[in-house]
Amino acid sequence: MSVPGNVVYFAGYDWLRSSSHSPLHNRVSDAYAPLVAGSTARVLAAICVSPIELFRTRMQASRSTTAAANFAETLTSVKDMVASQGPWSLWRGLTLTLWRDVPFSALYWWGYEAARNVITDGREEVGRGRERAEGGGDAGSRIRSGSRLRQTHTATLVDSFAAGAISGGVAAVLTTPFDVGKTRQQVFRHEGDNKGAIASKGGQMRPEKLSMPRFLLHIFREEGLGGLFRGWATRTLKVAPACAIMISTYEMGKKYAQRQGLHDEK
Repeated sequence: MSVPGNVVYFAGYDWLRSSSHSPLHNRVSDAYAPLVAGSTARVLAAICVSPIELFRTRMQASRSTTAAANFAETLTSVKDMVASQGPWSLWRGLTLTLWRDVPFSALYWWGYEAARNVITDGREEVGRGRERAEGGGDAGSRIRSGSRLRQTHTATLVDSFAAGAISGGVAAVLTTPFDVGKTRQQVFRHEGDNKGAIASKGGQMRPEKLSMPRFLLHIFREEGLGGLFRGWATRTLKVAPACAIMISTYEMGKKYAQRQGLHDEK
């Protein structure tokens, strides 16, 4: 699930963000392109891996004692589900995932590009401070243009790691309400799968059956902001370093590939 998901996610983001053939090219301003490209790439990745995630979840819930029996039982149950509910059932639960991951990806890439530009520009400005002090003019665009490609591997690693940790931490905090809502609704649905349809309380619809915005509003009314942001610290401690490691590894690999391509052209 991780391999195809990350391939679609990162390659999709880069193509949407930078390619002249991207539908975002000349349609979305450069300031908001990371936000739109990040959210779009996450939607595409989630659609691709949703059937695999459903299969994985059912395998983990299986009680078979051997790996072969586990796989066979899961495959049979998925076939039966598709036969009775149609192929769209493979994407069951996709909406819950999108409610959490799309806002996170939009904020993450938007914040990452902004933080990376600030860090990179600051590094370049320190190195060229004397030139700017002597009347070099507005160096903003000149400093940023191509500066990432010219960076050393160490600078790329440090800058992308720091920007990834910062943006990932901020995005994790801001999207915690969606994570809370997704988790509670998933638990409710899982209990319903195991025990049959869960009875309503007093003849009223269970709040977990509401749409995500209405469910979050219900949590806010019942528990306040504390309920919406429950677990934000733990989520941030998990997400921030994970984003930092992932993006710095990706940037290092991309940098190597770009330099290898330039070397081959020469």
